[in-house]
Amino acid sequence: MSKEKIQICPEFYDIMPPEYRDLVEQATFGKEDRGWKDIGQSKELIEEHSLCAGCPESMAFRYILASLPNPEDTVMVGSTGCTSLVFPHVAVHNIHSLFGNQNAIASGLKRALSVRFPGKIKDVVVLAGDGATVDIGLDMTLQAWFRRDKFTTICFDNELYANTGGQESGLMQKGFVAKMAPVGKQFEKVSLPEIARESGCVYVVHCTVSKPNLVEKIVKNAVLLAREVGPTYLQLYTPCILEIGKDSMEGLQEMRDSERPGERFRYKEYVTEEAKKYLAEIEAQKKEVSAITA
Repeated sequence: MSKEKIQICPEFYDIMPPEYRDLVEQATFGKEDRGWKDIGQSKELIEEHSLCAGCPESMAFRYILASLPNPEDTVMVGSTGCTSLVFPHVAVHNIHSLFGNQNAIASGLKRALSVRFPGKIKDVVVLAGDGATVDIGLDMTLQAWFRRDKFTTICFDNELYANTGGQESGLMQKGFVAKMAPVGKQFEKVSLPEIARESGCVYVVHCTVSKPNLVEKIVKNAVLLAREVGPTYLQLYTPCILEIGKDSMEGLQEMRDSERPGERFRYKEYVTEEAKKYLAEIEAQKKEVSAITA
């Protein structure tokens, strides 16, 4: 990684906005061991956002951005929803797709980048809510996996349509009553992680974002595996505290309660044998580098 792409021409340095000068001087681009601990010190890891106070999605966004292995050569594809309110604040290339077609956009983008930049690593990461991923965009989500397109799909699972008033989504819990789902969900939560596994994803994780070190690990694994092995999928519980009747400070506890043993968001991971082998190779390389530099 490097900071070459964000350098300022010396002749224009004095007239550039102070925010951009700060980005150039302090960005984690180029830092080999960048991670969630850089949050709070680096401007590009969402200094500000327009989400609700205490929104777990803002936490998840920061952890994901901090965990991207190669941010200056990463393009994120978003969709209509709460996530689209944050992308304007993100110092990573991003595309806003129409509601639900984010995986189709990512498929074309991945192919275009491989043609435009042959032999160079260009990561593509899809980030969308449960409505865009499992309801309106399910066909395009599945078709990308069927084609074995090498990019990562991340679903922010709010368990409802948080951006438009609290309608029922396929990932809502059975029986849950929302403002615009007054009779309660009539069927079980769609098992998208299992569908992802059966549809060709080589790495699938289902968890909350209460533990930043865990989010960092799975995001890095997902992106690295998507480069070489095949499609990867992360389903992260980011509850809409506004729609489930929680206070702004209760989002973290809601996630912790939901990830306990036996609860619906307890940690689940699926890794193919090929993916396990590749992760082991990466770990061995890290140890070899550490031994040389020690």
